[in-house]
Amino acid sequence: MDDLKNIQLSGYLRSDGRKGIRNIVVIAYLVECVHFVADEIASYFKRQPVHVIGFSGCYPNAHADKVMNALCTHPNVGAVLLLSLGCESFNKKRIIETIIETKRPVTLITAQQAGGTKAVIKEGKQWVNEVLLQLEKQTKVPMSLNEIVVGTICGGSDATSGITANPSVGKAFDKLVKAGFAVMFEETGEMIGLENHMAKRAVTKELGTVLYDAVVKAAKYYSIMGHGSFAPGNADGGLTTIEEKSMGAYSKGGHSPITGLLKPGDIPRHGGLYLLDVVPDGEPMFGFPNINDSAEISELMACGCHIILFTTGRGSIVGSAISPVIKICANPETYGRMKDDMDINAGKILLNEATMEDIANEIIEKIVDVANGAATCSEELGHREFVLSYKRFEPAGPACLP
Repeated sequence: MDDLKNIQLSGYLRSDGRKGIRNIVVIAYLVECVHFVADEIASYFKRQPVHVIGFSGCYPNAHADKVMNALCTHPNVGAVLLLSLGCESFNKKRIIETIIETKRPVTLITAQQAGGTKAVIKEGKQWVNEVLLQLEKQTKVPMSLNEIVVGTICGGSDATSGITANPSVGKAFDKLVKAGFAVMFEETGEMIGLENHMAKRAVTKELGTVLYDAVVKAAKYYSIMGHGSFAPGNADGGLTTIEEKSMGAYSKGGHSPITGLLKPGDIPRHGGLYLLDVVPDGEPMFGFPNINDSAEISELMACGCHIILFTTGRGSIVGSAISPVIKICANPETYGRMKDDMDINAGKILLNEATMEDIANEIIEKIVDVANGAATCSEELGHREFVLSYKRFEPAGPACLP
């Protein structure tokens, strides 16, 4: 897989110049009160590209606003149905104007004005039917493979994660960065103990300080919360400390220089390796969450990721709305039990049936196939998980994106 720069495919051109590998109709609820009607509308379009996302909170939150605006204009999204109760605090005017500016089909249905549950479902179903027909007529344009943004996350880690799947992703990332891709890894709470190593990889000294401080912030945050990114399931899988887990998680980032630090909703300006900081800024507040894989996938997507690489040792069955999730299983025994959910068996490394180079190439081949329209296991199974929580972030400073 050394000719990545020359691989060509096709995608859906968006007004900002980005291109999508999917053309999804998003049904976005703007408060939990209309989550039910969003699911009801989507149920009429099972196995069609109609996905539900949303924010459950009634009180406004700048992070949720930024993520929702980013996701509704994600390159894999072709049209948006916004659902409102009518009295929530979400900034409806901003999000609908943002979507209109991108020339995507969009409409807003407000339950208190439309007449309630049945009326919203009827109107929403009719609109989605019509827009699906419009999207079928859209033509694709040529697209270079390295226009795809790839993110990675680990979940359900065990003692095999850091010696098979995670470093294989790191090796694949090194190849992708060399070919001009923008790629990102996340979870500073799983970098504790490695802040000095990560800082040394920064492209500038100032960025190195930012990376170091992000990990220190994560350690403080989880100390206050009372527990961090180390679950009983990790220990049952053979991991012993957060430092051991951190080394495995860190290996997903490969060995390339780190180009920048992103916060949810920040879009990479050019190719390179980025760290996504998902730990809230400031002191922990009531309602702020701890670790959640699905929420972090949403935040990777908000930064423009077309595809998510999800490594797991103990096994995970989640997928995602909007962006395909490629599941990379670290443990051959887990893979044997959960083949239907796993796209790649990195555990073959432990059985001397493959090298890390082989698995890295297999990951890249899978990215190419999925970008060309092949469904991942989670897509085939219909997984469309989505979580968006209250958080608070300060804007990324100039050292974050040098």
